[in-house]
Amino acid sequence: MLTFQELYETYIDDVYRFVLWLAGDRFEAEDISSETFISAWAHKTTIRTETLKAYLFTIARNIYLERQRKGKRHVPLEDVHIDPLPGPDQRIDAQRQLQDVYRFLQTVSEIDRTVFVLRVQHKLPYVEIARMLSLSVTAVKVKVHRLRKKLIANCAQKEVV
Repeated sequence: MLTFQELYETYIDDVYRFVLWLAGDRFEAEDISSETFISAWAHKTTIRTETLKAYLFTIARNIYLERQRKGKRHVPLEDVHIDPLPGPDQRIDAQRQLQDVYRFLQTVSEIDRTVFVLRVQHKLPYVEIARMLSLSVTAVKVKVHRLRKKLIANCAQKEVV
């Protein structure tokens, strides 16, 4: 009686070539060849052909035909729903830009930075920021506006370099 390894080593090349001619795709031929030997080993007591090679070819052909029947029912999916999340490159760029903004904000005065962060990051109304910092509403608006302009100029300068 043959061991599984002896069976596999003896007939794998013949089975693979046979399936490759049927399927026309080497990856599918590899899959079907593997399935063939697993199936043959699982049902080794029910060989119904003259030779072991013919038995393996029969199993391989049946597996191929079964895949073809199942394949007719499957329709390839189209990629119509693109992942809305940013990809790795976009995340790295966003992280770099965030670090640039953080570094830039460390170069401005504390009061300007505080006003800007409260307005932009925390979305507090100008009136509330003015009340918190004992400034006029106009002064808060001017500080936010000027810092935005400086930040935009700083980012534009980094892109040119």
